[in-house]
Amino acid sequence: MTMFKKAIATSAMLLMTAGASLSAQELRIGFSRDADTLDPANHRNRETQTIIRNIYDGILTRDSSMNIHAEIAESYRQVSPTEYDFVIRQGITFHDGSELTVEDVKFTLERLFKEGAMGNGQTSPRASLLGPMESVEILDDNTLRVHLSEPWPLLPAMLPFQEVVSKAFVERVGTSGMASQVNGAGPFKLVRWNRGESVIMERFDDYYGGAAGIPPVETACVERVIFQVIPESASRVAALLSGDVHIISELPTFSVNQVRNNPNTDVMTVNGTRSFFIAMNNESDLFSDLKVRQAVAHAINKDLIVDRILDGYATSIDGILSPDAFGKNHDLPTYDYDPAKARALLAEAGYPDGIEVTMDVEGAFRDTAEAIASLLTNAGIRTRVAVSEGAILTQKWRTQGGEKSGDLYFSSWGNGSLDPHDIFVPTHRTNDRGNSAGYANPRVDELLDAGAAELDVERRAAIYREAEAIAAADVPYVYLWVPQDIYGVSNRVSGWSPSPDSRINLHNACLN
Repeated sequence: MTMFKKAIATSAMLLMTAGASLSAQELRIGFSRDADTLDPANHRNRETQTIIRNIYDGILTRDSSMNIHAEIAESYRQVSPTEYDFVIRQGITFHDGSELTVEDVKFTLERLFKEGAMGNGQTSPRASLLGPMESVEILDDNTLRVHLSEPWPLLPAMLPFQEVVSKAFVERVGTSGMASQVNGAGPFKLVRWNRGESVIMERFDDYYGGAAGIPPVETACVERVIFQVIPESASRVAALLSGDVHIISELPTFSVNQVRNNPNTDVMTVNGTRSFFIAMNNESDLFSDLKVRQAVAHAINKDLIVDRILDGYATSIDGILSPDAFGKNHDLPTYDYDPAKARALLAEAGYPDGIEVTMDVEGAFRDTAEAIASLLTNAGIRTRVAVSEGAILTQKWRTQGGEKSGDLYFSSWGNGSLDPHDIFVPTHRTNDRGNSAGYANPRVDELLDAGAAELDVERRAAIYREAEAIAAADVPYVYLWVPQDIYGVSNRVSGWSPSPDSRINLHNACLN
């Protein structure tokens, strides 16, 4: 039995067991990947975040236009360069009926940023997402103050990625129990997690309604939600076209017309937040030469690949930041496709006969890497593609302070906040965790540090524009594109739109 057939059979069996019919009150999502865990503090995965965010709420949240709204917080304000106050909404209950208090919010944050707070010496893998958070102080029954060790204007932009948990529940079930047991305050509560098959939720009738700034503020529209795990793209599309699911993620570009031409379905797109690039090993003898790096940049026809392989569903970039990011420099130089110039630059660098290199890539992007390799080879950069698992490549290319042994690495980095700090620092600051190119420029480091602490919005934007201009001139990476996120959606769905941060928020989604 195929994974798709097995998933549909499982869903049908569960429905019959519950005595329910396939009614307008059950919304089914064809999802590409199962959750890693249901513990909000113990993962770094977007798909996991999407599932969790429908059963837990955060202090703050975002709408589908990426605007920040108070959610479990009623309001918030910055009271000093290193202090933020949050007024916690009264009358919110967890799924077990217990009241959500300021103590739960304090406990949630400390569990995220404090070393060893997960238990057994474990620190949350999400700790870095809270930057220089130092302590949390309760001021009164519904107000807490967050203290930072240094100014960090990014805090409000990062809080929508953190969900509030019940202190009493965590202390009762422990971190091991949190992996599969849920007591959130979100619009849906967990019914059952069938690992590898589905996550089944039902409406939480005592839900407080969510963010006041995102109407309608009420309980969820549908009674039941099922995230059906369907890894194969063809099976997800088939499930949508047959009506077995109502929304599918990661619609492949070659299926867009099929879904759009079907009378019962349509396509929704949104600009994504993940920048794709090729890291060149700046620490190697070969790619320490600027002319060689420039040659690689001129050898790649980005527009051709976006048009032919990505079917136009991407935007070319000339720096690390998305065109929609805060502080984006829109006046960066463009390295136009020019294989003759690439060969000339190689000759000037002492390689008149060209060079031979290997490009590392994960299996999911092999076809794109092969197309890039063909273009590089045509420009005298004879390229072999080597496919490896993500964990192996992370160890090879992103070990902080470790010596790099590769030539090229086709990769990407997400920027769900659309703030430069979230992507620029890890990929470009010397020896930072995502700096796969081994790039080091003291002036860029100085600017990135300044941008992290600058409170004036205009000065902060100018800092990042200068940093991106310097980095683009240094060419440590070939900056490629930001793809769109593409969804297939049943015409029965209303009240839902995709978000650039990849979150599928189903609170206000209805079925007609």
